[in-house]
Amino acid sequence: MAAGATEREAELAAEAVGADAAPAARRRRAVALQVARGSARVVTVAAGLALFVIALDAMKTGAAGARPFLERLDVGGPVNAVGFGWLFAYFVLSGSPVAATSVSLLAGGAFTPEESFAAIAGSRLGASFIVLAVGFLLYLRGRRSPDGLAVGVIALLVTYTTQGPALFLGLLSLERGWLDPVRFETPASVTSLADAALGWASDALSARLPDLAVLGAGVLLLLASFSVFDRALPQLEAEAEGIRRVFRALERRPLMFIMGVLVTLTTMSVALSVTVLVPLALKGYIRREHVIPYVMGANIATFIDTLAAAVLLGGSVAFIVVLNEMVWVAAVSLTILIAAYGPYRGLVLGTARWVTARPTHMAVFLASIVAVPLLLLAV
Repeated sequence: MAAGATEREAELAAEAVGADAAPAARRRRAVALQVARGSARVVTVAAGLALFVIALDAMKTGAAGARPFLERLDVGGPVNAVGFGWLFAYFVLSGSPVAATSVSLLAGGAFTPEESFAAIAGSRLGASFIVLAVGFLLYLRGRRSPDGLAVGVIALLVTYTTQGPALFLGLLSLERGWLDPVRFETPASVTSLADAALGWASDALSARLPDLAVLGAGVLLLLASFSVFDRALPQLEAEAEGIRRVFRALERRPLMFIMGVLVTLTTMSVALSVTVLVPLALKGYIRREHVIPYVMGANIATFIDTLAAAVLLGGSVAFIVVLNEMVWVAAVSLTILIAAYGPYRGLVLGTARWVTARPTHMAVFLASIVAVPLLLLAV
């Protein structure tokens, strides 16, 4: 009897040890999985950064071939450049690649500083179109709420009404040299290291392709680099429940402004950071007025990758151009938030309600946002 009891006690002890070991094993597996995911993310980000640098170098090398192409399109002067950047952003459904391309064209001599500035501004005007497109697709798929459409319309209206004044102020600032004392020269060690590590890629392309084809290859590589970055960065829509809780805590406009800055810095894309608002609005997690300060913050933070492109290309002129974009968009946005938010909010929300009230109103709005950049390019 004693022996049987002893055996039973041993079995129970072994089971207890196994029960204790099971959670520990699961924790180890979870930690190992997190480490593997983190390592994969680091490798993906490194690959995206390498593609980004190669793309910029290729576009700078091939920029000489763009001048005849731009002349055929009659892109000359800031007005044409705004239309060019605006329509280009529609075509690629993102503003960041267009802005980086504009910086590369400046570094390669195909754009003047004013033209580059205007093209970057145009890229921002077209970048939020993807938000409206996503809202429209969700509307057609049976979610007949106008909220998804309203987010896209509000994002576009906020961008137009802040980027427009910033465009005029920035061009005036470039002409008068208001920000010229702020100088930044890329350390030679950075550019030489980038050339030594990745310069072979653009050299190989330029040895085999004409300049314009090298520029085109650079644009494709730039789009690929942003796609790689998107895979490595947090998938915000999949984490909508957590974001919903954050938005509930961020009812005040300064905090929503900061949220727009932080999310865009995390995703490196205003198109992604603002598009995530569409499903959140459809589920009732955010209200329309929340979108306004959020988009303002996102529109400032989105210039970070363009500023990085200017630094990597090693041109102080390019740095000043992008700095002017950031400073004047921030100045206009903060002035509105602090001094005129009430009337501004009423104007934007009222216009968005009118646009989404009837299909004919939406058709007029869509026709106008396509016609205006075409007109600017044709002037």
